[in-house]
Amino acid sequence: MHLPARIPILYLILGILVLASVVPMGFYANFVVDNNREALKVNEQLLQNEITRSLREDISQRQANLYTMLANFTTAVEVASGGNLVGDRVKSPQLESLLEKLVASSGDLPYATLFNTESRGVSAGRIQPDAFMGRELERAFQAARQGRAYNGEPLSVGSGVKARTLLLVSSPILANGHFSGMTAAFEDLQYLVDRLRTARQGGLVAYVVDRQGRLVAGATPEFATGQDMTGLEIVKNYVEQDGRVQFAPTMEFTANTSNGKMRMLGTYSVVPTLGWAIVAQKSQLDAYQGVYHMQHLAWKVAVLSVLVSMVMSIWAARGFTKPLDVLTATSQAIARGDFSRRVEVKSRTEVGQLAQTFNVMTGSLQTLVADLKRAADENRSLFLSSIQMLAGAVDEKDPYTRGHSDRVTRYSVMLAQELALPAEEIEKVRVAAQLHDVGKIGIEDRVLKKPGALTPEEYETMKAHTVKGANILRSVRQLTDVLPGIELHHESLDGRGYPYGLKSDEIPLLARIIMVADTFDAMTTNRPYQAAMDTEYVVRVINSLANTKFDPKVVQALTALFERGALTPPKAPPAPQAQAPEARQPEPDPPAPVLPSPAPEALSPHSAVVSS
Repeated sequence: MHLPARIPILYLILGILVLASVVPMGFYANFVVDNNREALKVNEQLLQNEITRSLREDISQRQANLYTMLANFTTAVEVASGGNLVGDRVKSPQLESLLEKLVASSGDLPYATLFNTESRGVSAGRIQPDAFMGRELERAFQAARQGRAYNGEPLSVGSGVKARTLLLVSSPILANGHFSGMTAAFEDLQYLVDRLRTARQGGLVAYVVDRQGRLVAGATPEFATGQDMTGLEIVKNYVEQDGRVQFAPTMEFTANTSNGKMRMLGTYSVVPTLGWAIVAQKSQLDAYQGVYHMQHLAWKVAVLSVLVSMVMSIWAARGFTKPLDVLTATSQAIARGDFSRRVEVKSRTEVGQLAQTFNVMTGSLQTLVADLKRAADENRSLFLSSIQMLAGAVDEKDPYTRGHSDRVTRYSVMLAQELALPAEEIEKVRVAAQLHDVGKIGIEDRVLKKPGALTPEEYETMKAHTVKGANILRSVRQLTDVLPGIELHHESLDGRGYPYGLKSDEIPLLARIIMVADTFDAMTTNRPYQAAMDTEYVVRVINSLANTKFDPKVVQALTALFERGALTPPKAPPAPQAQAPEARQPEPDPPAPVLPSPAPEALSPHSAVVSS
């Protein structure tokens, strides 16, 4: 192949500008866009999963409260009637009063009734039952005759602004094992509609369907109770699974809308006691809007840069030999990521114009990179917010530790700063402390919320929350460095901690810091097994365990913070009343000596160093 003896300088300039400025910028922009695209997708999936999980917990808790209320009422009826509801005894003033108190005690119960074996009874409420409610009561009565509780189908009553969705719950009354009557109450699901409305944000829509895919409740007017939702792929997937999957992974699917087919992103969580699924979905256009914006902006800037480079090369075809050296050196600096460099060429010819134009282009690149970095910072903020939401969900499982994760995070960061750790290590401490109890998501409520003493088996179950937390988060690459703080924050210097019985330097500093902060918060807040202790007393107790249980350097940092008045535990509310004769055990930790306290009334019968 015959090569030309001379290559026009126009082509050389064009090639240099494109290769030295546009290509590096394109690679860098694509790299940032790809990373941020995955981060945005992960954050959107975490948000949808967290919303459905939160709604699931809310519904389950409300249903549990309703069952408890109805069971207590049934017991009260049995006691008041002596188990005899025959004839007009079911209409006694005492039973009518009990029924009215049941309805008045909850704004979610608009109607309740009591029947005997002859289908005679009394009722109370703010609404009049219609034919649909009557049929539900008949089904409940037949179930009660067989000794079974009954959960009805959602019913829509009323119209317009007065429209409500009701759910019937009933319980049989048994006297000496024989059917003697039935209690039933209709629950107003308006609370669920309100929760679904509050969950709407950034195009996200949430609704609830039953096991057949019929709508139970929705947040927007186009949703009607009983509407068949199986036309949506995500609902069809839930129906086909027949409730076997409790939490579905976030999935992409297509939905038919009034504007045609729309690509969606959604997930669902199942309420096992009701056979309902809470579905959250959002159009992919809304979900990935930030990603699309970054992609479009990067390509527009790249194309614009190419065009500008071509125009500049045409105008700078002559007399460029010496200035090109300067231009090349500057372009190489930009390729290395130094966008602060500018071309310093003083010329009133086309060379000077090219240098000025190139400087403008570099400024645009610098602005773009700054925007991309700002987007990355925003993504990090979203990531930390998701972590805080996850920690909040854990604290919400146990009412006695509400706010515990936030307080432990605050104390841990203060200790890390007092120890003069680098900023990067302080951030690891912040994330690990926020998530140190995330494993409690995997602890059954019967153990986590048990008011009485734990059995040895339950004791071991509670101890497993450290390993569970690490296993839950192990698949998240960004959290690899903080896993030791989550998994090892109950290890003790003397080897008497758990889960592995590590000693001394075997325990990372990250875990030692969280352990001291965790213990300090547990002792300065009310728990079911102890009252909040005086701060000065707690600091003395922790100091007494330095070198055996706690790292002496961390304890010294805690003491310094206390002496400066920087430690400000929350004002303790009245200690929660135990619901059983024996107070609940604290989480397993080695026993500790108890020092005399200047405020004895602040100590519980279990006055020992504990941690949540």
